[in-house]
Amino acid sequence: MFGLSLLVSGLAWWLGLYLLARDPRKPLLWWAGAGLISYAAVIVVPHPVLVGLPALAWTGAIVLLSRPALIRWWIFAVVPFFAVSLWLPWIVLLPLAVATALAIRKRTYFSLVGVMFGLSAGAFLLGLLPDAITLPSLGFDVVVFGILVAVTDAVEEGEAIRADMVRSLVIAGFTAVLFGSQVVLFGGPQLLVHTTVAAAIAVQVLANPLAAAVDRLAVPAVAAERAELREAAESLPKRGPLVTEDPAEFARLTRKALSHYGDLGKLVASPLIALTEEAPPLDRAAQLKSMLLTSIQRLKPTDGDFGTSDEWRYYNALYFYYVKGIRPYSVRTKREDLDAEDRRALQWFVTQVPERTLHNWQNAAARLVAADLMAGVGSA
Repeated sequence: MFGLSLLVSGLAWWLGLYLLARDPRKPLLWWAGAGLISYAAVIVVPHPVLVGLPALAWTGAIVLLSRPALIRWWIFAVVPFFAVSLWLPWIVLLPLAVATALAIRKRTYFSLVGVMFGLSAGAFLLGLLPDAITLPSLGFDVVVFGILVAVTDAVEEGEAIRADMVRSLVIAGFTAVLFGSQVVLFGGPQLLVHTTVAAAIAVQVLANPLAAAVDRLAVPAVAAERAELREAAESLPKRGPLVTEDPAEFARLTRKALSHYGDLGKLVASPLIALTEEAPPLDRAAQLKSMLLTSIQRLKPTDGDFGTSDEWRYYNALYFYYVKGIRPYSVRTKREDLDAEDRRALQWFVTQVPERTLHNWQNAAARLVAADLMAGVGSA
């Protein structure tokens, strides 16, 4: 049983950290990662305070996948459910069942895994089956769910996932065996084996964030450049093939590349990098960035430097938001370096353009940029 619990908890711990490291800004990855990490903790320390956390976290992940508008309600409901679960552990299965039912029509495969997880979690919480059966069953369910979340996020980002995930798993497995085996060899307690394996995996999976934090403290002058180089290196295995036969998919990839306009490290993973000339990865990312800017500038009307008429909306939606980095609806982003034109654009966005309208304009403008890029491919 100890070997099985070590394997299952180690897999869940690695996958949870892997999801969080993919992009800490995405709520879906936070909910799914928290579910995996808390499940790994429950295996090691089956304390009543921890037992209900995996189901509550996975409920949030399923809600985000199926009915994102409901997540704000779940954020307020999760605390009361957690409090009640300290006395009635099975109560966490109710919101999980509701979320799974909501997911059936939109995310069938997630709902099926949710049913499997719910049944296994119910057997575990109610003690209906021995741990030798429920432990691997639950482990299989959460790992499958975590992989599905990772694949879904990669598809939305236009990235490949298999090579990057296998690479991370192999290195995490190697470091876990390297350090954990030493504790086992010298007869250390089981809890120390678990914590040693968890620490070894965490250091590997979170190597980039940890290195970035150290750089900001030790070498702040070059921290940004080092972070960009690390991001580019990590992005190489994530680059997927470019499919030019599907205009809708090409437009989606263009929209995603525009969202990473200011981040050369992330642009390295874009399939659109195939449109550039052979060169080192960051140079190709810079070429792609220049191509995007050229296509955006072709959207600019010829009647002046700035305007707010219908002819200007697509250019403004891309240029000021992505190229100039103006975020009109963000309360956390305050820019003090805006010139007169940028301030006019910011004022116009805030007072005249609803956020949803801007989003629609960006989608339409991205299709025009994609068409321009494809025209360049056709003429090359």
